[in-house]
Amino acid sequence: MKPEAMVTNRFGRFIFLREGGEQMTNLEKNRAAKHVIVDEIREKLDRTKSVVLVNARGLTVEQDTTLRKALRKAGGIDYKVYKNTMINFAIEGTAFAGLKDYLSGPTAVAFSYEDATAAAAQISKQLKAMPKLEFKASAIDGEIYDAAATKAIAEIPSKEVLISRLLGSFKSPLASFARVVNAIAENKESE
Repeated sequence: MKPEAMVTNRFGRFIFLREGGEQMTNLEKNRAAKHVIVDEIREKLDRTKSVVLVNARGLTVEQDTTLRKALRKAGGIDYKVYKNTMINFAIEGTAFAGLKDYLSGPTAVAFSYEDATAAAAQISKQLKAMPKLEFKASAIDGEIYDAAATKAIAEIPSKEVLISRLLGSFKSPLASFARVVNAIAENKESE
């Protein structure tokens, strides 16, 4: 049962109200709170290009803070720890349903909204400093990848880097061709 309204009382605590303004029971409050979390995950899944599941068990608070800062700084990435049951309810019936097999133990989720490989790449950069951090799985463009494949995907350069490399490879032969044409023109002028 979803709450009709969620307000705070005079002590600053949230109160869930049914239709008609009546306060919900504790069981109804728990269900309503779970619906809010599942809806939050679903909303993120609707916007995301990729989802990366990681096991962050054993990280210190300082390491976790560093990881969160790096992901926030990269932009377009949400990182949060959710209960596996909430993730399971949210991915049910979606393109991300294949991640269900990887939902065991503590799970942190990184949603990447702009670049499909950005979350995996940023987490991969942190792996050296945080040996206890490990990939579980990922879903990128509707495909589910295990930990090893996710790690390999993380090593793929970003779209901008690949485009600049491609343009650089076009520039080199064109520059060589221009030098040859220029040399021929100078040779004909000297004759």
